Amino acid sequence: MTCKPLWLLSLGLTLALQPATAQQKPAAKSAATSATGTKLVEKVTRKGTELVIPYEKYVLPNGLTLLIHEDHSDPIAHVDVTYHVGSAREQIGKSGFAHFFEHMMFQGSDNVADEQHFKLVTSAGGTLNGTTNRDRTNYFETVPSNQLETALWLESDRMGFLLDAVTQQKFEVQRSTVKNERGQNYDNRPYGLASENVAKTLYPYGHPYSWLTIGYLEDLDRSDVNDLKNFFLRWYGPNNATITVGGDVKPAEVVKMVEKYFGSINRGPAVQNMKLPAPVLTQDRYVHYEDNVRFPMLQMVFPTVPQYHPDEVAVDALAEIIGGGKNSLLYKNLIKTQKSVQTRAYHPTSELGGEFTIVALSLPGKGLDSTEAIVRKTMTEFEKRGVTDDDVARFKASREADLVNGLASVSGKVSQLAAYQTFAGNPNRLPQELQRIRSLTKADVQRVYNQYIKGKKAVVLSVVPKGGTALVAKTDNFTVSKDGYKAPATDEYAGLKYVKATDSFNRSVQPKGGANPVIQVPAVWRQEFDNGLKIIGNRNTEIPTVTMLLTIRGGHRLEQQNLNKAGVASLTAAMLEEGTQKYTGEQFAAALEKLGSDIQTNAGDDNTTVVVRSLTKNLPATLALLEEMLMRPRFAQADFDRLKKQTLEGIANQSTQPVAIANNTYARLLYGPGDVMSIPASGSTTSVQGITLDDVKQFYQQNYAPNISYLTVVGDVDQKDVLPRLGFLKTWGRKAVTLPASDPNPQPDKTRIYFVNKDGAAQSEIRVGYLTPLTYDATGDFYRAYLANYILGGAFNSRINLNLREDKGYTYGARSGFQSTRYMGPYTAQAGVRADATAASVKEFVKEIKEYRNGATDEELQFLQASVGQSDALKYETGQQKAAFLGRLLEYDLPTNYVSQQSEILKNLKREDLQASAQKYLPIDNMYIVVVGDRAKAFPGLSELGYEVVELDLNGNKVATLTAPAAAAPAAPAAAPATAEKMKVVKKDKEGKKKRKQKTNEDGTAGKGE
Repeated sequence: MTCKPLWLLSLGLTLALQPATAQQKPAAKSAATSATGTKLVEKVTRKGTELVIPYEKYVLPNGLTLLIHEDHSDPIAHVDVTYHVGSAREQIGKSGFAHFFEHMMFQGSDNVADEQHFKLVTSAGGTLNGTTNRDRTNYFETVPSNQLETALWLESDRMGFLLDAVTQQKFEVQRSTVKNERGQNYDNRPYGLASENVAKTLYPYGHPYSWLTIGYLEDLDRSDVNDLKNFFLRWYGPNNATITVGGDVKPAEVVKMVEKYFGSINRGPAVQNMKLPAPVLTQDRYVHYEDNVRFPMLQMVFPTVPQYHPDEVAVDALAEIIGGGKNSLLYKNLIKTQKSVQTRAYHPTSELGGEFTIVALSLPGKGLDSTEAIVRKTMTEFEKRGVTDDDVARFKASREADLVNGLASVSGKVSQLAAYQTFAGNPNRLPQELQRIRSLTKADVQRVYNQYIKGKKAVVLSVVPKGGTALVAKTDNFTVSKDGYKAPATDEYAGLKYVKATDSFNRSVQPKGGANPVIQVPAVWRQEFDNGLKIIGNRNTEIPTVTMLLTIRGGHRLEQQNLNKAGVASLTAAMLEEGTQKYTGEQFAAALEKLGSDIQTNAGDDNTTVVVRSLTKNLPATLALLEEMLMRPRFAQADFDRLKKQTLEGIANQSTQPVAIANNTYARLLYGPGDVMSIPASGSTTSVQGITLDDVKQFYQQNYAPNISYLTVVGDVDQKDVLPRLGFLKTWGRKAVTLPASDPNPQPDKTRIYFVNKDGAAQSEIRVGYLTPLTYDATGDFYRAYLANYILGGAFNSRINLNLREDKGYTYGARSGFQSTRYMGPYTAQAGVRADATAASVKEFVKEIKEYRNGATDEELQFLQASVGQSDALKYETGQQKAAFLGRLLEYDLPTNYVSQQSEILKNLKREDLQASAQKYLPIDNMYIVVVGDRAKAFPGLSELGYEVVELDLNGNKVATLTAPAAAAPAAPAAAPATAEKMKVVKKDKEGKKKRKQKTNEDGTAGKGE
């Protein structure tokens, strides 16, 4: 689920900004209106180099708006259906309906069976999902272009033929899933309830923004299936929807398909745009709540303006100046002085309002009153300092650059068109947004500060650790009041009737896809310098940008030589962003922002990576900055001290997060105490405390070398143009770097459960797996293991996810997978589950893995071959995707035709191959099971599963052996207290057990409703 509005971000083009040409068709009805009554409203084309998304706009007689963007650069099509309804259309006491209904839209319709929407799209090689925010709900598919008609058929069936397929049984399961989503993303996440507390404090009681999109559990509990049906009838008519189709399509064909599948659907009730005044605060509203966190958090929120308001961009710029980066005032006053570990100012806007927001995480034990004092002092400093030319220049360049980068994919362009149409009624708003950015002045920024921030009142939220109320910024002075609230005078859900459309064709027949599109693997050029640096590139002219990825082998694993310095690779990478011998960190960041460029470094387990993004015209200047960073880092003591302190605080903070506890505990078991991989890449408290600046300098000098590195270059630049600009890399000296060998830890002699108590955890985190003998290969055992797992836990319709999420309602999402690089990696099945279903979830994980060793069905094999086999069309679209593909060629010395080899393996795959892989690489009787959760809720039942249960503390030390049963075979867990909802879920599971063998999977981790 997405609760934030679509952000308009951008990067600095000097494109000729001519107003995009909206070419109206002649007024004659024969030219503007089809025989079925569909009207062509406008056609926008690009002239020269102007920044515009070409499209055609149509309106069907039933009010459905159709936008078509034709782009034949990749053989894919993206379909987006946006309904102008979000949580803002809900009523008091019935929150969460918009998001809940998003889940229900994936539960089948008249002609599409339960769970088949995901299966059909995935088997066509596509991806899909849906999102909900305050103001809209959208559903989308990206498919190979020959599967466009199937996507339109699916979307139309749930728009017009949904409600008879909505059952109480499906309703109960998805209600449980939404509750799990809330538990995972809000209740069990540090600071997860901050936005909920701000919303109900900032907005008056009854204001549609006073609750979150996820809603309240009590509202979900009191709702029934008829409430949900009424919500659909009121808001899901075609006249409240925009369907946008983009990619390798022909507009005339798209119009005919949309008329066929959507044209008969009846218009719904009229929907009027909402408009409400901004909240009026007569005093600062102080509120607080306690959370399972380490760092006290201060959040200040001032009400501002809605999206597309004339002042929106100026307030955005103000947020950047106050707290948007290394050159912001809050960074100077809070981060550089080490008064906070993190701070930021930002300005999210929605249809009905905006929120100028400041967030600062204080040091443990420090009162938020002092943090608030610094924030307010910073505001006063801004008043005296004013806005500089550099402030505005950096903001403009970065915003324009992000805008251009957002157009790298067809889904990005389609999403922008859909948002502009839904909220502005004008899909061609892109040039106007660019003009708003370019016309911004210093006076504009100063004016909006005076108008919306200076002397104005704010919501001031304190989030403090449990028992830490003494740390709040100020005593609470606000409680929600119903005074002034007036219930709606009329019931807008009264008298709604479900009238099905009548078609002239058999809608129950799924459209047949056309011929598979021809997939072109990116054409590459190669170069190798005398110092051993390998370079590979691809020219792509879709947008005027360049993406570069420099990979330096080693990373965290190089610390194997000295475990006492674990974390030095990560600190070294971070120090590279803290300036050069020529620039301070702030000056370096400013120089990049003025170019609209970005350079980021990161140390992972196996590699250190440097990612460079630039507009083509600014590439020479960006590469000059890269040279400074890579060849002449600053390595200042003050920067090191600050980063080291932040790292230590971050390590300590991991003990508050069940997900981090589970991952760290699992890694210790997999790799053992003598392997650096048992320690997080950030290091341990002990190891980082011992790292000095000299250690960082030594790590850089010894391990940053061209002969263990490779560079990928993707984008709007030729080999002959870019290679001369990379001459500085030829002077990079070779070094004798020894990459550590893999020395695997002995694996478990039997499966045990390792339990870690985390008081107050709203959910339990489960990990099941072991360290496999597999290293990455593109066409061998690892690839075959990946294919086998796709059915078990690698996709949405996998056995594991269908069982734990869809049949049982235990989790928001469950998955499994093999992870390997040049080193052996683990097989892991995992999920965050309902606390009271912990033991039952472990049992189901084990059962699914064990049963899958008996083999897949013919239908599952067919689905696997169709899904993976057709997904190549989606793999090489963006610069980032192309860079990753090229990097893989170099990292693993792969032939460029390895994709074809994979296709042959997949085509010839047999059920016996899947079973052989499962039996070889899924040793369920020799795995680790890690469970992290609240003992009172999560532990009951674990001892009855038939496994020895070992309790560990947060540092991995053994607390006690709790259970050592004689029998090794898992037994049924203790029954949880029965409730009406649970009984319905159990009933669904018994029926679903038989069906699940015929259901298969989707690509990915999180699914619908995310």
